[in-house]
Amino acid sequence: MNVLIVFAHPEPKSLSASLRDVAVQELEAAGHTVRISDLHAMRWKSEIDRADFPSLAPDERLIPVAASKHAFSGDTLTDDVKAEIEKLLWADTLILQFPLWWFAMPAILKGWVDRVFAYGFAYGVGEHSDKRWGDRYGEGTLVGRRAMLVVTAGGWEEHYAPRGINGPIDDLLFPINHGILYYPGYDVLPPFVTYSTDRFDDARFEAAAESLRDRMRTLETTYPIPYRRQNGGDYHIPAMQLRSELSEPGASGFALHLKDAAASS
Repeated sequence: MNVLIVFAHPEPKSLSASLRDVAVQELEAAGHTVRISDLHAMRWKSEIDRADFPSLAPDERLIPVAASKHAFSGDTLTDDVKAEIEKLLWADTLILQFPLWWFAMPAILKGWVDRVFAYGFAYGVGEHSDKRWGDRYGEGTLVGRRAMLVVTAGGWEEHYAPRGINGPIDDLLFPINHGILYYPGYDVLPPFVTYSTDRFDDARFEAAAESLRDRMRTLETTYPIPYRRQNGGDYHIPAMQLRSELSEPGASGFALHLKDAAASS
């Protein structure tokens, strides 16, 4: 299996980097091929601007969606973006690894998504009609591949529990798992999250490392998060509203977009 790790932490001696090394060692020991996009080491340019679209005329208005579509279809994306797209097409599994900063991924990783998930590649694909609304949410360019998050969080695990002050971790990561990974077709695995990362000692590190090794050993067999497919009949098209008979009256929130896990398995 080919595994791409997109890593977003500025410190090579960080806990995140140490856990990344654990994952790589376990994957390679199992015979998998691993590539790493270390965004800080690569000095990745995170912001989208005119430099991303060399074919854009100097006096032409920059509309990022339209410019991305034109650049992808015309093969004029910048070389760094093309290289990352090639890695995504090479990889059977994508791992996004990052510290949770201000309840989200670091800006450099968000910028990687913004630039690499081009129109015509990760979105804007497929038929749009009264029967389908594009190839997305369970379909798309990256269908058949797996993806997961490896996250470090400074707060206590209890702070991210269902009644925790920070909000449930599954809700905080939903925009990434569902909106960035599931959207273009990935089967999204449950995230691996390490908490209280500023309170680690050797014993806690080894416990976390062994848990991560186990996740790497089961990367090919872990059951994905059971998200509903957009074009599978659960949603009214083109309104994209979940059918009322599939949820309790008045129910709302991210959990609506999960199938019953027992029925799915």
